[in-house]
Amino acid sequence: MSDTARRRAAVVGLGARARLFTEALAGPYADRFELAGFCDVNSHRMAVHNGWLADSDPGRAPVPAYAAGDFDEMLRRERIDLVVVTSVDRTHDDYIVRALEAGCDVVTEKPMTTGAEKARRILDAVRRTGREVRVAFNYRYNPVHSAVRELLAAGEIGEVGSVHFEWLLDLRHGADYFRRWHRDKADSGGLMVHKATHHFDLVNWWLGTEPETVYAQGGLFFYGAEAGRRRGLARDYTRAHGSPAAEDDPFAVHLKDSPVLSALYLDAEAEDGYHRDQNVFGPGVTIEDDMAVLVRYATGAILSYHLTAYAPWEGYRIAFNGSEGRLELLVEESTWTPPRGAASGSVLHGVEVADTVGRTELTLRRFWAEPREVKIATGEGGHGGGDVRMLQDVFGARVHDPLHRAADAADGARSLVTGLAANRSFETGLPVRTRDLLDL
Repeated sequence: MSDTARRRAAVVGLGARARLFTEALAGPYADRFELAGFCDVNSHRMAVHNGWLADSDPGRAPVPAYAAGDFDEMLRRERIDLVVVTSVDRTHDDYIVRALEAGCDVVTEKPMTTGAEKARRILDAVRRTGREVRVAFNYRYNPVHSAVRELLAAGEIGEVGSVHFEWLLDLRHGADYFRRWHRDKADSGGLMVHKATHHFDLVNWWLGTEPETVYAQGGLFFYGAEAGRRRGLARDYTRAHGSPAAEDDPFAVHLKDSPVLSALYLDAEAEDGYHRDQNVFGPGVTIEDDMAVLVRYATGAILSYHLTAYAPWEGYRIAFNGSEGRLELLVEESTWTPPRGAASGSVLHGVEVADTVGRTELTLRRFWAEPREVKIATGEGGHGGGDVRMLQDVFGARVHDPLHRAADAADGARSLVTGLAANRSFETGLPVRTRDLLDL
């Protein structure tokens, strides 16, 4: 693709996750895109990202940086064609709709948004403008997840009647949601939206269906002020940095130990006052940490799902029961959680920490036959190689994909509605019909 054909891209929300996209646009996909705009509430964070890009390519000019209030001006002045949205979850819909109405296509981090009305705004804007929204569901691109879809689509276990799905976040990764803005459900939608949207999307995609009825129970069992006091885990500090009480707290994250977290957050505090290292047993936590969900799908299949955010190991177990057998997946991203060390200064998925990484096992158990282990080569990079494959699909040349891994706005809404219905069920104690929240 020639320089004149390159599309002009902007990134809004320059936190840690944005780096995956900024480096892809400025690196392997620079022949297809020109990274032409940054937009954030914090100018320091934009300068940090520009510094990282300059380290990789000393000759490149800085990406033009715009304050959040100047988002529309950035789109006009920089003639943006594609907007990548990696801002705080509650702001996604605003940036997505404004970008679509300005004639841009959009790639958004998950969750697509945090509420039913916001999802309707996005879907209406897609229909009205004819522009495209892609949701960055990188888990679809993990080779083992692709293999699951292939086996189910091939009828290896017949018609799927039920799915059992348990996801465990360890004491490092799980606790991190309770240190930062995600701890406020108004910002993130809670873990049923922010985190489980990945998992609900996988089930929708694996089964080729959508949810109809959701019943859920959940609560704040382990984190938060009351639980911390009751179990003797609470420490007397608001945020970890500069607090002697946090020095020996295994649940604290120490921003100064991580050059990345220091640059993006500790050094940026003077501008917006955001603290990335809040006390997980302090006040202000409004999300759940232990959740059980029962879902009936349009095909008649039933999902039993559980998310725990305080487990000693990280990973997940999935089992599909079918009319001709059972398919089982076990992924151990970490086998245990070190109390403190090199990883304490930055939060990593367990699979990225070599001394704690576990195993991945995919087992096919057909009726009247010995079990067969399905060997799958995992990829390099985050999420079992899913990040790299997703970036290729989003930013690379379009090719036919028989697995239909590309996720659009409708897919984003379908994944979202299960979590929204679960949150409603937490409040009412009753089953919720998804169409009563968001009729897709």
